Amino acid sequence: MSEQGYDAVVIGAGVIGNAVTCELARRGWRVVGVDRNPGAGQGSTSSSSAIVRFTYSTRAGVAMSYEGLQYWLNWPAHIGDCDEAGYSSFTKCGMLTLISGDGPHLLPVPHFDALGVPYEIWDRDEAAARLGFFDLSRFGPPRQISDPDFWAESTSQLEGALWTPDAGYVGDPQLAAHNLRLAAESAGAEFRFGETVVGIAGSGRAEGVVLAGGEVLAAPVVVNVAGPHSSAINELAGVLDDMTVSNRPQRKEVYHVPSPAGVDFEHVGAAMADDDCGCYVRPEVGNNILIGSLELDMADLEWLTADEIDDCSQDLTREQWETHVLRFARRMPELGLPHQPRGVVGVYDVTDDWIPIYDRTSLDGFYVAIGTSGNQFKNAAVAGHCMAELIGAVEGGHDHDAEPVVVTGKHTGFDIDMGTFSRNRDLHGSSMSVLG
Repeated sequence: MSEQGYDAVVIGAGVIGNAVTCELARRGWRVVGVDRNPGAGQGSTSSSSAIVRFTYSTRAGVAMSYEGLQYWLNWPAHIGDCDEAGYSSFTKCGMLTLISGDGPHLLPVPHFDALGVPYEIWDRDEAAARLGFFDLSRFGPPRQISDPDFWAESTSQLEGALWTPDAGYVGDPQLAAHNLRLAAESAGAEFRFGETVVGIAGSGRAEGVVLAGGEVLAAPVVVNVAGPHSSAINELAGVLDDMTVSNRPQRKEVYHVPSPAGVDFEHVGAAMADDDCGCYVRPEVGNNILIGSLELDMADLEWLTADEIDDCSQDLTREQWETHVLRFARRMPELGLPHQPRGVVGVYDVTDDWIPIYDRTSLDGFYVAIGTSGNQFKNAAVAGHCMAELIGAVEGGHDHDAEPVVVTGKHTGFDIDMGTFSRNRDLHGSSMSVLG
C-alpha cells in the first residue's frame, strides 16, 4: 500500500469541489482533488440549470448568493489567465418569482432591504403589462398530466411578481468547473481523476483517504464535496449519527423546448419561478426555453439509493416530459408540446430543507460541503471561499459549533453566518431553495 502526503484532500471535482480546492491552494495549502469521473464537472455539475438568483429565505442565503454574483461578473479575473478553452460566461436576464397565495415568495424581501439587493414588486396589472406572453391565471396546485384536473379551468388570478433585475444564468456549467480546475492547478493543486474513495484514513481524526486500488492520500484535512455520493462518504467517515440534517440523492429531469414562433425568449425572456404551475424556466441559447420542475411535496420526487446513482436511467420519462412542459404551456399558451423530448438527466444531492450543509463534522479534520440540492451552482466560488475560511478557523482552534464562523464577502462586504448551513441546524420550513 503506497502513501502520498498533502495538507488537504478534496473529494469531488465538480464546480464547488474545485472552488474549495482552488481557495485552499491559493492560501498555500498542498491540495489534491479526487473524483471518480474522468474530468472536472462531469457529475451533477454538468446537468445544472446554473440559474444565478437571490431568492432565499435566510439572510445568509441572500448574502451568499449576491456575493456569488460578483464572482460571475468578474469571472476571468477570478480564474486568471490560465484557460485556453475560454471562460464560462454569465448572462443577465433578471428573475421573476410569481406570487400566488400564501407561499414563501416575499420572504427574501426583508433581506433584500437590509442588504441593498435591487428588486421590484409588481402588482397583477403591472405584471400583466410586462409579461404579455404569459397567462397570469392561477392554475395550481401543480398536478401530474395523469390527473383528471390537470386542465381544470382557472377561477382566479395571480397577485403579481417579485422582480430581481440582477439575476441571470451561466451558459456552460461544466466549463466553469474546468476553469476552476485550471485555476486550482495554477495555484499548485493536483487532481486525481478516475479514482474512487473507499475509505477515510485515521482513527479519532481524519488522516486522508483510501482509494479503490489501496493507495492512501494522507492529509490532516479531508473535505467531502462528493455531490450525490456524499452520504456514502459520510458513512465511511462515521459522521452520520452527529448530523440532524440528512441528505440523499434525487434523480432530476430538465427539459429544453423551442420558443413559440414570434417570441425571442432568448433575448427578452427571464428566469422565472412558478410555484403555482410547479415549474421554473430560463432562456437557453438558440432561442430555447429550459424547463425544470418545482415539486412542493417531497414524496413526488424520484429518490435514489446510493447503489442506484451511477446506473439510473439517462432517458427522459415521457410522462414527466409531458407533465412539466405542459405545466409551463398553461402559463405560456403558445408553447405547445414538441413531439420529441429533449433535455438532460442529473442527480442532485438534496437536504431535508433544500439548504446546503457547509460545516465541520464530529470527526476532527473532516469537513463537508454537501446537500447542495441543485441550487448552489451559483454559489460555487463564494462557497469555496467560505469553506476555506471555515476550515482555516477550525484548524486554528476556533469552536465553530459553539460560535459559528462569520465570513465577510470579499466583493460586497456582506457578513455570511456559516451557522445557517450547520449540519445540526433547525430545519427551515420555507427555504425557497429548490431551483437553479
